[in-house]
Amino acid sequence: MNARIAAGTFRLAEEFSDYVRRHVKEMPLALTFCDEVFDAFLAHETARVARGDLAHSTLESHRQILNYTWRPALGDRPFLSARYSQLQQIADAQAWSKKTYNNAVSALRRAFAFGFKDHPEARDPAAMMRGARIGKKDRPHLDPFSVQDAEALVAALHRDWGAAQANYDAFRFFTGLRPSEQIALVVSDYDHANGVVSITKARVQGFQRDVTKTGEDRRVELCPRAIAILESHLAWRASLVRQGQIDHDALFFTHDFQPIPDAKYPFERWHKTLNRLPLRYRKPYTARHTSVSWNLMLGRNPLWVAKQHGHRIATMLSVYAAWVEGARECDIAAIRRAMGCERGVPTSPSPTVVASAPAPTTPISRPVPGNFLTGAGTEFERLTIRIRVDTSSLDVSDSKGESRLGSSPHRRRSQNANALLAKTLAAPSHRKRPDH
Repeated sequence: MNARIAAGTFRLAEEFSDYVRRHVKEMPLALTFCDEVFDAFLAHETARVARGDLAHSTLESHRQILNYTWRPALGDRPFLSARYSQLQQIADAQAWSKKTYNNAVSALRRAFAFGFKDHPEARDPAAMMRGARIGKKDRPHLDPFSVQDAEALVAALHRDWGAAQANYDAFRFFTGLRPSEQIALVVSDYDHANGVVSITKARVQGFQRDVTKTGEDRRVELCPRAIAILESHLAWRASLVRQGQIDHDALFFTHDFQPIPDAKYPFERWHKTLNRLPLRYRKPYTARHTSVSWNLMLGRNPLWVAKQHGHRIATMLSVYAAWVEGARECDIAAIRRAMGCERGVPTSPSPTVVASAPAPTTPISRPVPGNFLTGAGTEFERLTIRIRVDTSSLDVSDSKGESRLGSSPHRRRSQNANALLAKTLAAPSHRKRPDH
């Protein structure tokens, strides 16, 4: 029997015929079509969304893939007549990228796995489909903004769309928040006394979720420039509340002072403005990449940067290491000035990225707790990183000696990150940063 399973010729009905007769419903195979299975699968996922067991964006993604890719080709076919070669032929006929191919195959596998639970005696052909391998060269090219280009873009956004849009994007450059996280912020998420923002929720495709993308809450410490932008924005917002133009608790809002419905709204304005500027076009998500790159170029603790941005350290270093080791002194000085920290002393923000609003009653250019450049005074002050030259493992421990990344499930990832981390923390490289 094991040999037949390995060869793909095992049939439950042949080996355990009595079990099949007792437990499997007797139903003509031609009565169940792929359309019916897809409908039942989507109805099940809709119920999961209703009870909070599945993200609405996942349901919508599966619905679109099934309706526009697999239904036209399979909908009128008997479900149990589907063959692996047919499914693979349909997928191979599409001009998809690797990521799109993987998403389409994943949705089909899930729908077929749902349908074949009614037919344990049959073999699921979709389960044999494999995703495309995504390597390093397939990942998007990292192209952060320089400080000068970021300032120019935010100033142009202010001219084109007003202070609401400019403040939203300026804050994004200096915090690196995900779009879904930033549009979900409410006023109470900002801790004025400590200069931090709490990230506990997200808004995806217009639906509010009480969980972030990674499923973990975090508190983002704001640099002096981010505090200046936010304080000025809040002062302006308070004046709009007094005038009766705002009656909600959303932190950022649209041109007509309503909560931002989804990430498409700021994306469209970013797209139109950046396309008319003499700058390379980059997607809005690049503002997040830029924030990570700037922090690492300033020499911040990589673990602190990863924690602030909701990244895994191995992922962060594998993506951003090339920029860190090639940082030029003039770039670092410009970043310090832009973030409001010159030798640790906050400076006034550029007027082009802060809304024209009534002056707040409290100072807005105060330093945040802890040193923004080194992490001193923060929860990461006691955290140390040691590169163990005699082994190939990454040893990250706190003052109590408790390992953070050295446990066996993460050992391989830690080993891969070790070389990158060693480069990052080593003496400055003399190589120039790659031009774009």
